Amino acid sequence: MNAQRLDIPDVILLEPKVFGDDRGFFFESFNQAQFDAAVGRKVGFVQDNHSRSARNVLRGLHYQIQQPQGKLVRVVAGEVFDVAVDLRKSSPTFGKWVGAVLSAENKRQLWVPEGFGHGFVVLSEHAEFLYKTTDYYAPAHERCIAWNDPDLAIDWPMRGEPILSAKDAQGLPLAKAEVFA
Repeated sequence: MNAQRLDIPDVILLEPKVFGDDRGFFFESFNQAQFDAAVGRKVGFVQDNHSRSARNVLRGLHYQIQQPQGKLVRVVAGEVFDVAVDLRKSSPTFGKWVGAVLSAENKRQLWVPEGFGHGFVVLSEHAEFLYKTTDYYAPAHERCIAWNDPDLAIDWPMRGEPILSAKDAQGLPLAKAEVFA
């Protein structure tokens, strides 16, 4: 596995070693020891989630202010543009974002640690998105930052307006959102 720290060094893009031939391919999608070495600490996951979304569906930017979740995300069908936003007020990269294209073809994964907002937009006809989380879903603590906050200025690579859930359409600007210390 190749681990690349992005412009926000706590966010890591992981690329597996894929072995392929005429029959298909094989790769190890998760190895606890290699993952912990790449991240630089022991990480335990408690929940796996799977979603399917259509083109231009934008989910996020989500986070939990209590019971914060680290997320290891990947795409098993289609393609998305995945984004992590640093919401740690004490961080030198507070309010900055990084993004990466994740697809079934490139098999990349993104580690989004606790203290970050997370979201993605579907670039293909549809996409299936898998993610492991370090804590359980806690709806009472879930928060949402507006996907189009001009202070974040995320460069979403989509045509037209995104398709949002009612909850995501009510996302707050970063300046008014509850964030981490």
